[in-house]
Amino acid sequence: MEHRQRIEEQLKKQFDEKIRSVTTDLGDIVIQVQKESVAEVLGFLKHKPQDYSMLLDLTCVDNKGKKPRFEMVYHIFSLSKNHRLRIKCRVPEQDLKVESLCSLWKNANWLEREVYDMFGIQFSGHPDLRRLFMYHGFEGYPLRKDYPLRKRQPKIRLRK
Repeated sequence: MEHRQRIEEQLKKQFDEKIRSVTTDLGDIVIQVQKESVAEVLGFLKHKPQDYSMLLDLTCVDNKGKKPRFEMVYHIFSLSKNHRLRIKCRVPEQDLKVESLCSLWKNANWLEREVYDMFGIQFSGHPDLRRLFMYHGFEGYPLRKDYPLRKRQPKIRLRK
């Protein structure tokens, strides 16, 4: 049985309504999941027998003009099977909250902070959600497509 079919069957059996689609894009299996169940699905995939034990990356895409506007993208890898998966969930602009993956993968801490800092996505359950690259008084989220190119930021006092 092909790897994609096996993963699709396991996910449909375990989560049924929570999986929106399973496709292949550029050789990677892409699984579209409901926002509310992304942590649950990734937790299932992390442990054996699936064994996707490595979180390679997580990021956000701003699809300005589409509904829902944002899309979270998670890349996971199985060392034992040498397979990659891409998990996606759509995030509406009115509800910018996604469950944190820090309890599953330690490296999710910095990756989620980066997405928060650049896009403004909130991660519920994150132990230390604060800006990572931009300074404390920075206004806005610079990787959003509606962020003004020449926006002036407020001046802050230097610490001595």
